Amino acid sequence: MLQNIRDNSQGWIAKTIIGVIIALLALTGFDAIFNATSNRQNAAEVNGDEITLDQLSEAVNMQRRQLQQQLGKDFDASLLDEKLLREAALKGLIERKLLLQGAKDADFAFSQGSIDQLILQTPEFQVDGKFNADRFDQVIRQMNYNRLQFRQMLEQEMLIGQLRAGLAGSGFVTDAEVEAFARLEKQTRDFATLTLKADPAAVSVSDDEVKAYYDGHVDQFMSPEQVVIEYVELKKSAFFSQVEAKEEDLKAQYQKEISNLAEQRQAAHILVEVNDKLNEEQAKAKIEQIKQRLDKGEDFAALAKEFSDDSGSAANGGDLGFAGPGVYEPAFEESLYALKQGEVSAPVRTQYGWHLIKLLGVQAPDVPSFESLKPKLEHDIKAQQVEQRFVEVSKELEDAAFEASDLAQPAQELNLEVKTSAPFGREGGEGVTANRQVLQAAFSPEVLEDGANSSAIELDPDTVVVLRAKEHKKPEQLALDKVSDSIRQHLQGQKASEAAKTKGDALIASLREGKTPVEQAQDGQSWQVVEAATRSQEGVDPVLLQALFRMAKPAAADKPEFTGVKLNNGDYVVIRLNGVNQSEEKLSEQEKAMYSRFLASRSGQQDFAAFRRQLEEKAKIERF
Repeated sequence: MLQNIRDNSQGWIAKTIIGVIIALLALTGFDAIFNATSNRQNAAEVNGDEITLDQLSEAVNMQRRQLQQQLGKDFDASLLDEKLLREAALKGLIERKLLLQGAKDADFAFSQGSIDQLILQTPEFQVDGKFNADRFDQVIRQMNYNRLQFRQMLEQEMLIGQLRAGLAGSGFVTDAEVEAFARLEKQTRDFATLTLKADPAAVSVSDDEVKAYYDGHVDQFMSPEQVVIEYVELKKSAFFSQVEAKEEDLKAQYQKEISNLAEQRQAAHILVEVNDKLNEEQAKAKIEQIKQRLDKGEDFAALAKEFSDDSGSAANGGDLGFAGPGVYEPAFEESLYALKQGEVSAPVRTQYGWHLIKLLGVQAPDVPSFESLKPKLEHDIKAQQVEQRFVEVSKELEDAAFEASDLAQPAQELNLEVKTSAPFGREGGEGVTANRQVLQAAFSPEVLEDGANSSAIELDPDTVVVLRAKEHKKPEQLALDKVSDSIRQHLQGQKASEAAKTKGDALIASLREGKTPVEQAQDGQSWQVVEAATRSQEGVDPVLLQALFRMAKPAAADKPEFTGVKLNNGDYVVIRLNGVNQSEEKLSEQEKAMYSRFLASRSGQQDFAAFRRQLEEKAKIERF
């Protein structure tokens, strides 16, 4: 075959075809190659703004971490559909990009000073009620952000929040809409129900019917597929007794711990922004004028409230609270740490504008003693050693299991016990066999059909298992005599439910035609009357309430409406709607305000959703 291709490629037909391909590449191919190369690092493009593959990967990881935090021990990574997770993450990034573009087009803005204030006042970044730089770094590291990235993300979130609030907050409703909604909400209904019981005992099912159902549903009557597994379990906790923390290591770790403690300084500032209203010279001149007034004895807090462009701190006299090193811009921080308590700096220029900085207070770090920290330090050092040892032994276990034909040898080498599970099906069992990853491995072709040992499975951060199939019980057809009783019960229930519905429908038709007296009991069952039922009436099945409030209003007081509802237990309930009551009470101001807020909020949310759809419809979105 290859020789034929090689021979034919030398002919004039082949050369002609190759020439055409080259011509097409000249017209379209190089552009396609260029685009493919330029977009290979991008996941999508929204109105010319790129969404990179790195951003998408981080968004996917963020979703996965959020699911893990929400579900805790119930989190099972094997249940996640990576394709769906990626699509959802990309959709979220595109929507976020559209909203940021919408906020920019609408001239929304959020000052850097306000972001500083927000960070300083966030409880998650505080220790004992005060901002802590180490805590701040720890939290944002867990979110995979550095300080600059976190600030950018926070600014974007606040812009989107402003846009959402601006649109959602603009929703309004008229008094007529509020009153109409209140009338429906406060409406009550007078009704009665008559329950026709489904009685399976009154229904007979023949052996032929049982056989016919069995023959028509053979797939339902199979014994469950089950497997018995052998497994070895590696626990991280088992390694703590094998490691020790040396005294010199404890002292070195202690010095490292206390070296991270830093002095906290309480700063206040007055900010004059350089913007469209004030250029560089004008802003500098203004801050110098304020400094002159301070030098003459005027109050710093009062001047901050009057002149500072940092709205987040101006109301508090410019107070930024306590913070440690690394929070503020280098120029701001350098000036702050050069001040003595109560002193005010000379004008300082940062990217936000011109500042005057006052040192309000200094808080020395609280240094714990070595003895008080020793238990924690010992645990941390041991945990590091255990983690390393656990990873190493997990790899050894996986390698040994891969090379061995069973689990006896790996268990012997690593001093582990081979355990055997109870039989379980694809829906899982108890203990280790309830884990979704274990189920996937146990029923995989490699383990179930080829008889191989599984790879190492991480049940949780502290536990790894390797398993193999010991016994496979395949599904088998169950004999009719073993399932006939359950089939008979099912058919009896089905027939009884159908009989109750047929009887109920006939009764409703008779009642509507006036052939049956409205108050007449049926089979010993009398009408159960309920007066002035609300939409959330207690003691009434929600299915009945839903059907009741969908019924048309009776044409006259003596002409009730009828309908029927089948319950989950097979009973059939005839509903008689006697009347619809409208509240005559005038809405109180409190009720009117409550309904107005609810309807306006719903309207605003609908407006925001419509705005998002409009952005998406008008946008040029390319997914790569």
